[in-house]
Amino acid sequence: MKGRVAGVIAAGVLAIAAAFVAPWEGREHVPYRDIVGVLTVCDGHTGKDIEQRRYSDAECDRLLQGDLAVANAHVRRCITRAMPRNVEAALTSAAFNLGPAVVCGSTLSRLANAGDFAGACAQLSRWDYAGGRQVKGLTRRRAAERQLCEGRGTYAAH
Repeated sequence: MKGRVAGVIAAGVLAIAAAFVAPWEGREHVPYRDIVGVLTVCDGHTGKDIEQRRYSDAECDRLLQGDLAVANAHVRRCITRAMPRNVEAALTSAAFNLGPAVVCGSTLSRLANAGDFAGACAQLSRWDYAGGRQVKGLTRRRAAERQLCEGRGTYAAH
């Protein structure tokens, strides 16, 4: 029973994260290079498995769900304290976009593990650099993740 409840909670978190991430990433069916030169396709999927071809919506949906599951696994491994779903969804989005360092071994993770979720959410604003420079789009995305994390109002991409 406990495992089933955890599965339902995780599915809910992934649904929130997917709804949040998709507008920020934008869906590109053909691979492209992102602002730092990383080969990317669909909703921000990166990796050696990308082929130079057109991806279907169903393939993009599967890639996004898989990528979010991996990001969420990092969140759950590195933040050992129970979290509100909005916090977990926001941190999953950040880990998806930035990699596990945002939630593993960072000030954000130390604050979250101490139960200071307000402080952890505030740390998201610090992660708005790519290629060594601050990026306005990342500043806006981190602000929206912070809103989600803090449970404030609605969030909107761009």
